Amino acid sequence: MVKIRDIINQIDTVSGVCPQCHEEAILVAIISDYYRCTNCGEDTRQYINGSIQYLSISEEDRTWLKNQR
Repeated sequence: MVKIRDIINQIDTVSGVCPQCHEEAILVAIISDYYRCTNCGEDTRQYINGSIQYLSISEEDRTWLKNQR
């Protein structure tokens, strides 16, 4: 029997600054390298180049995300 605690522990979450609301937030993975802000609900893209940043997604990214669901 799968416990809810085990399912929650498998969810990929990170802490970062949301580019939309500019607040420190928990970001929840919706698909690899794409996260949703728990404060404002905005979707962001993780960018790694020496440090980790979260960027607003483009219209092309939104289309790609819709096709992945």
